[in-house]
Amino acid sequence: MARTATYQQAINEALAQEMERDETVIIMGEDVAGGLGTDGERDAWGGPLGITKGLYGKFGDRVMDTPISESAFIGAAVGAATAGLRPVAELMFIDFMGVCFDQIFNQAAKFRYMFGGKAETPVVIRTMYGAGLRAAAQHSQCLYPVFTHIPGLKVVTPATPYDAKGLLIQAIRDNDPVIFCEHKALYTLEGDVPEEPYALPFGEANIVREGDDVSIVTLGRMVHVAIEAANALAGDGIECEVVDLRTTSPLDEETVLESVENTGRLVVLDEAHPRCNMATDIAALVCEKGFHSLKGPIKQVTAPHTPVPFADTLEDLYIPNAAAVQKAVKAVMESSK
Repeated sequence: MARTATYQQAINEALAQEMERDETVIIMGEDVAGGLGTDGERDAWGGPLGITKGLYGKFGDRVMDTPISESAFIGAAVGAATAGLRPVAELMFIDFMGVCFDQIFNQAAKFRYMFGGKAETPVVIRTMYGAGLRAAAQHSQCLYPVFTHIPGLKVVTPATPYDAKGLLIQAIRDNDPVIFCEHKALYTLEGDVPEEPYALPFGEANIVREGDDVSIVTLGRMVHVAIEAANALAGDGIECEVVDLRTTSPLDEETVLESVENTGRLVVLDEAHPRCNMATDIAALVCEKGFHSLKGPIKQVTAPHTPVPFADTLEDLYIPNAAAVQKAVKAVMESSK
């Protein structure tokens, strides 16, 4: 039965339902319990934005506050996964990957390969990414392309509450390490979410808007920017098809190529820095495997190649917006006449 829930609530519910279903699921992170071991309220926080609030009261010590040492608790989560548990570790901001990257890309990602397919590492690393909340350069980056580059990792970027719940349940049940990327500006977004548990498969993109003129391929928060732009362009007689990748690894190449075959034009929208991001990857994919479908050049809409500004006005300029997407779509249409 579906009802309205926020992105934040959908993630919390997915965690609770999987912990109820499987006692090997544990949660680790900084302040995920909130006040653990003190005389005050023992569930006061639930992570920096309250995503895990209430779970300590239900599951006790399976929700573990950790020291402020990402290298330690991410390493512990990876080790616990190899020993039979299913840890969900919260890396507070994706920017903090710098202090625990070895544990992720040089250990967890490689165990299955190095042990001849016999090792399983069912660890989920939940993390926040993205600009828009005035969190400045060290807490606002879109670093999912870095994780996507690493073989052995699965990378998830849900855009809606429905996808957030279904993809997180799939991530927890998966036997490989998963980087689960949550855009911090989406936590209050509301949408229909079934009450019962459900899992959405990885590697299946979602066509969230159909159209015959231009394909807009995107992910995460930018899905909503793309829809806003597409709805505005419809008023000018341009019908855009919006493709939400959902996961960057595995990547649903087939849906992307089919969409471009249908429209003959491509705009790729990505909040990440423009060098070696998902926009460049999708553009290269279509050039290599779908060039025959193109009626004109590909356009990319990305953030600029700069750190995320802290000043309100500059951060607003930094984030790709619907106006920039509309401009790119019109340029593609004009160049393909």
